[in-house]
Amino acid sequence: MHSKKDNKKKLLWLQGVTCNGNTHSFLNLPYLPLLLSKIELLYFPTMEALYTFEEISECKLSCDILVFEGAFDPELKRNDILIQTMLEHYSKNAEYVIAVGSCASFGGIFKASAPQRNSGLLFNESERTGPMLEVDQKIINLSGCPIHPEWLGYTLNMIINHQKILLDEMHRPRELYSNLAHHGCTRNEYFEWKVDAKGFGLKEGCLFYEQGCRGPMTHASCNKILWNEVSSKTRSGTPCFGCTEPDFPKQNFFNTKTNMSIPEDVPLGVPKRNYLTMAGIAKTFHIKRLEGKLIDYKTTP
Repeated sequence: MHSKKDNKKKLLWLQGVTCNGNTHSFLNLPYLPLLLSKIELLYFPTMEALYTFEEISECKLSCDILVFEGAFDPELKRNDILIQTMLEHYSKNAEYVIAVGSCASFGGIFKASAPQRNSGLLFNESERTGPMLEVDQKIINLSGCPIHPEWLGYTLNMIINHQKILLDEMHRPRELYSNLAHHGCTRNEYFEWKVDAKGFGLKEGCLFYEQGCRGPMTHASCNKILWNEVSSKTRSGTPCFGCTEPDFPKQNFFNTKTNMSIPEDVPLGVPKRNYLTMAGIAKTFHIKRLEGKLIDYKTTP
């Protein structure tokens, strides 16, 4: 029944409590056909694969790479089989277990809706209390809501090519998550001079001070590896929601929480006193070019 045509890695994609967002995101990977030619797809929710879900749920096969999408719910059944039973079976022999999306990594949106039951595979938000503790060395977290398809493409290619993936303390690949969403943001000049964006969809202004942007505190390479190879939230004029972090989702996405007009959270690693000093100095300057529409600025009097 099982094709053993070559030494390709066998990949199996399971789903917990999910909106299918990561499945759909992965389908947008520009080089998906090339990647799929390098692996043996045992099961995938929306693509043709070697086995049906009914066959997979019998727990008689094994895989090299187990991809899990969605939050873990110990009471969730698929095809009348507990998803926990399937996870335990397939993770036993897998070389890697990849948690795709913030729900599988930390609980995400679905933990927020049922905090007493749902969690990530290894982490419950930032607490290491998930159900896959016994195989923690196998787990790679690709957080994001949804994941960037290139992040999963990168991870799978590293595994296929037998290259070591260095992880951070939250089991995310350092190559992808050591950057902040702030890095590569086209609005950084406005951030430096403390010029606020007055609304969404505008090219001008920083979204941090008034629009709730979490870019300076969020580990993600969205502005280094662009979505659909052209854009990102901040480039299109929408604040970063911090969706790759364990505390996602926060409430009031579009508001910057302040105390006495001072942002409650300041850029990662920057002492608050230092930040406030620099911000105060920057605000005393008025850079005319940054105070209006860029397209209207005249370079000559």
